[in-house]
Amino acid sequence: MKIDFKHSPAAHCESGVTSNILRFYGIKVSEPMVLGIGGGLFFSYMPFIRLHGMPVMSFRPLPGHIFKRVTKRLNVKISGRRFLDEDKSMRELDKLLDRNIPVGNLIGVFYLPYFPKEYRFHFNAHNICVVGKEGDVYTVSDPNSTTFNTLTYDELKRCRFAKGTWPPFGKMYWVRSVKTTAPDLKPAIISGIKLNCKRMLDIPIPYFGVKGIALMASKMRNWEKRLGAKKAALQLAQLIRMLEEIGTGGAGFRYMYAAFLQEAAGVLDKPEMKDFSREITEIGDLWRNFAYEAAHKFKNRGENILTYEQLADRLVEISEREKAFFIKLRKFVNAL
Repeated sequence: MKIDFKHSPAAHCESGVTSNILRFYGIKVSEPMVLGIGGGLFFSYMPFIRLHGMPVMSFRPLPGHIFKRVTKRLNVKISGRRFLDEDKSMRELDKLLDRNIPVGNLIGVFYLPYFPKEYRFHFNAHNICVVGKEGDVYTVSDPNSTTFNTLTYDELKRCRFAKGTWPPFGKMYWVRSVKTTAPDLKPAIISGIKLNCKRMLDIPIPYFGVKGIALMASKMRNWEKRLGAKKAALQLAQLIRMLEEIGTGGAGFRYMYAAFLQEAAGVLDKPEMKDFSREITEIGDLWRNFAYEAAHKFKNRGENILTYEQLADRLVEISEREKAFFIKLRKFVNAL
């Protein structure tokens, strides 16, 4: 049995799964629109949480938040569950598939057999959509792939119950009902932008949003002195991986948000928003250049390799640019 589900590859797993699931129910929203409505542009630097012994840096909200925000703003009713019993979780998944319901799953990527080996590490915040089962083999729509993939019962269960930082505990989510296949995007867009501005600017503790970028910059200045050359390089590699490879990252999300603002300009009939789209694209370029220079530093290759002090200066510039951007964007949206 396989659900008649259209698979489309995407830049980011959760926004891609969300867009694909909504399209299945007749709601056609692009992946950038999902990211924007879901307030998906974020940053966090959390030295109190460790991944492979190093602080967690993240360029996305917690897994599931984009899906919940988007469906709420588009009047789509959803359900979700976590499990302690692994086999029960698989039985519940099968029941939903039998009812022709595509099921989003939060999984760990380390045991995904169709992932290239260099991308398999203990990261438990990847999203896929399970859309069919034949015998012992499941069909999955993974936004990172160009086509459908398959997982055996044991492979899927192992990924759903991966261990380590933020274990998924078999989390699955699905749509219960849709009020309309043509929801009004205007209030959803405005709410999404306001939330994103608030999350990047107003969280009082310094680990999140633009404050978190500045905090990480201040810590980076002392990495080599405090940790030694090898551990400092590993911490830089962790940042590069989160920035460029896991969940689209810093530059990619900024480019996606630029596409969202450009699309929103047409929906809201506010061509001025295209100026914001260009500005966040420029900030995305700063993130991409930072990743490029950081990679040269990690590999110790090329000419004019930057010091940690200079890399931190780049992050301070990005923090200031993003702060100014979101202040202006909030002022514009509040005036609508």
